[in-house]
Amino acid sequence: MIPRFKPYLNNRELIAVFKPDSRAVERFEKEFACTFEAKHALAFSYGRSALWAFFKAMAIHDAEIIMPAYTCSVVAHAIVLSGNIPRFVDITLHDYNMDLDQVAEALNENTKAIIATHLFGYPLDVDRLMGIVREAENRYGHKIWVIQDCAHSFGAKWKGKLVCNVGDAAIFGLNISKMITSIFGGMITTNNDDLYNKLKAYRDLYFKKPGYCKTIRRLIYLLAVYLAFNEKTYGLVYWLQEKTSFLNKLTKAYHLDDKIHFPPDYLDQMLPIEARVGLEQLKKYPEIICKRKEAAIYYDKNLTVKKGWIKPPLVDGATYSHYVVRIPDREKIMQEMAEKGLQLGKVIEYLIPNLASYKSLNYDKHFINSIMLSTLTINLPVWGGKILSREVSKFI
Repeated sequence: MIPRFKPYLNNRELIAVFKPDSRAVERFEKEFACTFEAKHALAFSYGRSALWAFFKAMAIHDAEIIMPAYTCSVVAHAIVLSGNIPRFVDITLHDYNMDLDQVAEALNENTKAIIATHLFGYPLDVDRLMGIVREAENRYGHKIWVIQDCAHSFGAKWKGKLVCNVGDAAIFGLNISKMITSIFGGMITTNNDDLYNKLKAYRDLYFKKPGYCKTIRRLIYLLAVYLAFNEKTYGLVYWLQEKTSFLNKLTKAYHLDDKIHFPPDYLDQMLPIEARVGLEQLKKYPEIICKRKEAAIYYDKNLTVKKGWIKPPLVDGATYSHYVVRIPDREKIMQEMAEKGLQLGKVIEYLIPNLASYKSLNYDKHFINSIMLSTLTINLPVWGGKILSREVSKFI
């Protein structure tokens, strides 16, 4: 079976985990910052931990934080758990990013930050965003922080400039489903010296270094990933995922969409073993991005869509973490393709304001576009470049 996503791992990562390097995390931070042309980078156990630490380190609390209604729920969880309030806005159907008209309307005297998600690798118009923010800062007389959520958009550019370097900071997730991985983990980048120093001081004071047992668990997890994504064994993994609750139980400790919580190890620092994997992944970054762009271009030119299907746009500067197609009969198509040996994915199948844990905030908006995407989208595999895309197109 062709998996919907696959981490870009080979023997280089496997060799790296067995090479002791006590300074691996520091080296990973420096290489990450260099790769994405940032002045500073700080590693965390998860991207959501980095976002939470940002709010804590900068003493942002009891504030409204603007974010899209259609994105990963852990972003909203980090806001709530840091003592703040998410203020949701809808997305557009052009690039699946938040509607900047609604951002301008949502800004008020209680707004202290905006989290700009660049969903599926599509860059948001950061020039317009920053213009809206500057106007609001002048109106309300206080700083409004801009954090770029780049979990889906490693290397995405708006008019030739990396979106991660616009505003105050950028957050990256590094689990195995991301464009590059460090097994688990997250990173925050910034060009602001004061922000970096405060955030580093907060992390070093409140985040603990894990023991050796966690290193062993991460090694076992990585070995399991190699086994799971082997072409001879993935069919069994798919069956366990779809037909049993076994794998679901393993992930509940780390991610529950409808429960505002963090993993038990969210206050751990990144492990050297994770950083060593991340360093090898950074070396492959140009090739990974190239393959994803190749896949998106191939699908756009050659994929024959059925009636009612809508292909996503090709956008200059996008890096295509996912190639997302809107279809009216998603479950039926996914089942048909699975029977043929192709797994299609549902990236975000919910609207955050409609989750039970967020309904108590009494949102009065309907988020029409976000609802549409949460119910109609599938994503095609892009990890294998043009060659894989050609094979996938044969199934459809």
